[in-house]
Amino acid sequence: MSERERDGYLLTTDPARVDRAVVHRWLSEDSYWAAGRAFEVVSRSIDGSVPFTVLHEGREVAFARAITDGATFAWICDVYVDPAHRGRGLGVWLVDSMVEELAAAGVLRLLLATRDAHEVYRRSGFEPVAGPQRFMELDRRPTRAAILAHLAEGSPRP
Repeated sequence: MSERERDGYLLTTDPARVDRAVVHRWLSEDSYWAAGRAFEVVSRSIDGSVPFTVLHEGREVAFARAITDGATFAWICDVYVDPAHRGRGLGVWLVDSMVEELAAAGVLRLLLATRDAHEVYRRSGFEPVAGPQRFMELDRRPTRAAILAHLAEGSPRP
């Protein structure tokens, strides 16, 4: 991807531009889905993905990653915008850019999960999974109970 600029922000997929310490702090301390995740795990997850980083004045202010085979499917995850930069449309810009980049590579099926940002992702064309009964999971995370409790607290609106 060539880098994109908007309103003083730079979006890049260059893995070298990811500030892993910042991403680790956001995910392990401030997200409900990755609470307590070890730095080494966050780092390996970035290595196994296509990272999308938004920078402002050289500092990372938003992050997401796509886990993909590069041909048929991608899972968009770990979408995070620094609280100081929220409300500026960065999340939608980030996800729209991911959708565009993946589509340009021929990846036409994208999936993600969210507890409470359904409207944000609808703006980028996402909709509830058709045939959710087809999907199965094996979740052995030690934090699974806490994640499910968060889900129960913030039940998504239809």
